[in-house]
Amino acid sequence: MKKKKSQELPTLDVMEAELKRVKYRRRYARVLRSTLYTLITVAAVAVLVATLWLPVLQIHGSSMTPTLYDGNIIVSVKDSEFESGDIIAFYYNNKILVKRVIAQPGEWVNIDEDGTVYVNGVALDEPYLTEKALGECNIELPYQVPAAKIFVMGDHRSVSADSRNTAVGCVAEEQIVGKIVFRVWPLAQFGPVG
Repeated sequence: MKKKKSQELPTLDVMEAELKRVKYRRRYARVLRSTLYTLITVAAVAVLVATLWLPVLQIHGSSMTPTLYDGNIIVSVKDSEFESGDIIAFYYNNKILVKRVIAQPGEWVNIDEDGTVYVNGVALDEPYLTEKALGECNIELPYQVPAAKIFVMGDHRSVSADSRNTAVGCVAEEQIVGKIVFRVWPLAQFGPVG
């Protein structure tokens, strides 16, 4: 015949310790779940803001040197008002290009052989350039900017593909991603873009 084992009841201290452990696990799970929900919400809001109002872009290529260099990370602001001299990002053939606004709709652009740019007969003061060049220009000069379009050029005029070439042409409002306002990388050049 088998003897029945007697079960010992846990002591009050053991029961209290087990109750604390169970409560701690529940509280830990609640805090962890709450933290995860908060992080997901913050990430979703950040993605929404970055997509809708403040797109973050990385520069590839040298068409905007010496203002922007390959690898720079910049922030743009959605805007519909641009002045001559502003730097904008826009869609072109499933890419995003970054160029400087030179002329507005209806204005006349002329570029002489040494690369000096004239808008409505007035030479532009372009302190951001290190060298002037006519570049790849296949438009007939002087050129009038079409309605609802913007004439843009890169700061490195000898290599930039921009509105001087019919392949790129003038930029329509619906192509524009935003106005470049801030450089966040590299940290040594952190600050507004001009």
